[in-house]
Amino acid sequence: MNNQPLAEEIQLETQALTPPARKSAGGHLLRLLIKRLALGLVLLWAVSLVIFAGTQILPGDVATAMLGQQATPEAVASIRKELGLEKPAPQRYVEWLGGAVRGDFGRSYSNRQDIAKSIAPRLKNTLYLAAMAAIVAVPLSILLGILCVLYVGTWVDRTIGIVTLSAISLPEFFAGYLLIAYFSVSHFWLPSSATVSDAMPLGQRLITMLLPCLTLVLAVVGHMMRMTRVALLNVMASPYIETAFLKGLPGWRIVWKHALPNAVSPIVNVVALNLAYLIVGVVVVEVIFVYPGMGQYLVDHVAKRDVPVVQAAGLIFAAVYILLNIVADMVAILANPRLRHPR
Repeated sequence: MNNQPLAEEIQLETQALTPPARKSAGGHLLRLLIKRLALGLVLLWAVSLVIFAGTQILPGDVATAMLGQQATPEAVASIRKELGLEKPAPQRYVEWLGGAVRGDFGRSYSNRQDIAKSIAPRLKNTLYLAAMAAIVAVPLSILLGILCVLYVGTWVDRTIGIVTLSAISLPEFFAGYLLIAYFSVSHFWLPSSATVSDAMPLGQRLITMLLPCLTLVLAVVGHMMRMTRVALLNVMASPYIETAFLKGLPGWRIVWKHALPNAVSPIVNVVALNLAYLIVGVVVVEVIFVYPGMGQYLVDHVAKRDVPVVQAAGLIFAAVYILLNIVADMVAILANPRLRHPR
């Protein structure tokens, strides 16, 4: 019996059904992306409400804090009018949010400088430091997680677990001071202050940033390593992995080519969360090492009760954190075939 016509008919039907299926999957991904972006915008709007309300309920008066306790009522009223503080809070919120959407955060109370122009180089420095720490921490954590899986239950696995757990158990300020004491005070190998500028050569800048970078790496590498280890161990218990072992494939090849691609989703999520921490949680590290980033800028103006700067910095940190979580969600969806196609 000749099955050639039947085979050709099945092939034609498959080719006819494939483009709509792909189109449906693409439309599903687009809908998911739009939904995530919409939820992110709603969340960012809610955060802006919290930030504005939090700065408004602070005790004391900004005008009085700027002029001092001996200021006359006329002077206080004049400065309040100049700063727009006599307007109702809802009106000030709408004006502030509208300006923030356009990239205009107003002017600083303390030095009357444009906040957007002041924040731009600080944000660049913070992103530079976070990127430098991520370049070290992400490959290192994945490599350590793979080593733990290859030598699970041995002294290698236990040693890596103890060291990384000890590193993430140390507060950032304590780890930073320990690094300063060892590398700067005891041995004079690295500078204790990470004051950088655009005029510095690249090599000198990287050396100056080594200690804050190492502090951030110690703070995040343990979380990413442990999640990589757990995700890989879950995949390694799958039947197809056991079949690969029975066929005699090397362990490193099984982990790298077969287990790791199927463990991408949880690993990407924890990496994205830690990258968000590298950007948002640098406040303590920047203060310790006097690094001219967003964290140092925020702390300096909190002490001065500079409300517009605090609002702008808080909103930027929230936007970065939400954006990285959206990216993590989309990468996880793309890495999981069950989430890529509509049910």
